[in-house]
Amino acid sequence: MKVTLERAALLKSLGHVHRVVERRNTIPILSNVLLRAGEGALLLKATDLDIEVTERQPAEVGAPGATTLPAHTLYDIVRKLPDGAQVSLETLGEAGQLQLRSGRSRFTLQTLPDGDFPDLAAGEFTHSFALAPADLKKLIDKTQFAISTEETRYYLNGVFLHSMEADGQRTLRAVATDGHRLARVEIACPKGAEGMPGVIAPRKAVAEAQKLVEGLEGEVRVELSTTKIRLSFGDVVLTSKLIDGTFPDYMRVIPANNDKRLVVERIPFAAAVDRVSTISSERGRAVKLAIADGKLTLSVTNPDSGSAQEELDVDYDAAPLDIGFNARYLLDILEQLDSDTALFKLADPGSPTLAQDRDGASALYVLMPMRV
Repeated sequence: MKVTLERAALLKSLGHVHRVVERRNTIPILSNVLLRAGEGALLLKATDLDIEVTERQPAEVGAPGATTLPAHTLYDIVRKLPDGAQVSLETLGEAGQLQLRSGRSRFTLQTLPDGDFPDLAAGEFTHSFALAPADLKKLIDKTQFAISTEETRYYLNGVFLHSMEADGQRTLRAVATDGHRLARVEIACPKGAEGMPGVIAPRKAVAEAQKLVEGLEGEVRVELSTTKIRLSFGDVVLTSKLIDGTFPDYMRVIPANNDKRLVVERIPFAAAVDRVSTISSERGRAVKLAIADGKLTLSVTNPDSGSAQEELDVDYDAAPLDIGFNARYLLDILEQLDSDTALFKLADPGSPTLAQDRDGASALYVLMPMRV
């Protein structure tokens, strides 16, 4: 194999594929990236057996062929080469080595046979549809923070994607929850997504998709089966296994009868929560909200370090209410809201609270209270 291409092009592709390679691997081939040269292009592929990322990059192919190289080492070498350099990759006979040349730099790297590289066989995809990059970004950005990291509840370790009918309109919904907070966002159902299976896209695949959609022009092609999801971002293709589990009935968690409406200025409220929570203990992180007669008093008491209190003017005319929340979770939700004000619908100190930009907003958040 012999192939030559621009350093910037190679670095861009390696940047996309090397991220899925785990730093520590018990299977040596999984530390490598597959390089396959042919038909005027270099194909790069990396996998951790759950996710696979491939990218095709135009290149000058002197001799077609394929090999595998340590992904992180190759990425670091190319990253440190000077801007504008040409990079030449050439396998050296039967020695199981590859020579990388660029300007006056020479690197000889150990390879492993391409035949040993695993293939995440995609199988048959039953549903296919296109999404605008902004829509995919919205589905991920607004829900990703609520994905659970608790491995025992593996069915919560991803984003639940499904289509459904709401108020006579078909929507595509993304939902994530960790049991303490829930995020739900929806967009108009794209053509081809009707009747798709409800799938749970794992946390790592969601994080990779979030990076790949940045600055993308043109649509993202989404293909689904009951076991896999494939996202095509132009020349980059991300294939991932889905989480094999049943997502809980999240509709039961979303309160329907919270009648106490609190409207606050979002940015001043977030700043106040952040300030008073400085006193809170790392373990507790609880902030108390005392709401009455157009006033909201935030307070934190920590026996070890003292107390903090701050008052805000708010729009609230229901019965007085004292309720506690985890400050970090509250700030996460406030960060997701887009408008200048935040609408909270409350019931009582022990019931879940609903947060939105406004009534009927496409993104909706549920936050469980804490005892304070």
